[in-house]
Amino acid sequence: MIWAEWIRGVEVEPSIYAGDFSRLGAQLDAVLEAGGRIFHYDVGDGHFIDEITIGPIVIESIADLIHNRGGVLDCHLMVSEPSRHLAQIKKAGGDSVTFHVEATYNTAEVIAQARSLGLGVGVALNPETPVPDAVAHAEGVDLVLCMSIHPGLSGQELMPDALGRVAELRRLLPEDVSVQVDGGVHLANIASVREAGANLLVSGSGVFWGDDPGAAYRELSDAASDRPANLTTTQGAR
Repeated sequence: MIWAEWIRGVEVEPSIYAGDFSRLGAQLDAVLEAGGRIFHYDVGDGHFIDEITIGPIVIESIADLIHNRGGVLDCHLMVSEPSRHLAQIKKAGGDSVTFHVEATYNTAEVIAQARSLGLGVGVALNPETPVPDAVAHAEGVDLVLCMSIHPGLSGQELMPDALGRVAELRRLLPEDVSVQVDGGVHLANIASVREAGANLLVSGSGVFWGDDPGAAYRELSDAASDRPANLTTTQGAR
């Protein structure tokens, strides 16, 4: 699977939506210089979630900066009808898409469409969705994203039951499918989230809301690496 080429053990994924868009290029450059390679990119349509976030035009503006430094764009589609957005994401420079199981009646069709475009692909589940229900729709994916907040705004706190849901997800999924966590991940809890079984750790405010995103990324990565892995991954990079 395509993600096996990118994952270097445990990955902290800076969430671009939390960046300062008046100086986004400089912030991304600082994180790339610090070793960041997989960047989380949130697309919200104002329908599946209330917020209208960022779309293909911003991907176009940052794709070369990220790709030329060996990075990839992991696009989280918080949208209704995700199949309508895949070709635009690919054309703009996205490398992988994750869509919500709650947003479509035919996850297999969306997965196949993403693969046909050469995209990596994952499925996401909201906090109210039972973990086994999401796993049942995860055949053929690279990752399953366990939302640890309600999708939408940055800066929310990790929900109390999230760690148990992560552990259940890790237990039910094949070993070669990654577990991603998004929402409320920061320095105080990143090791616990990682220990629960996640190997893709999305952090927005934890990286971008301080004075030095590069230093914040390094600190989070060091904290996430302190415990032995629950998932064996293939070393590699883009």
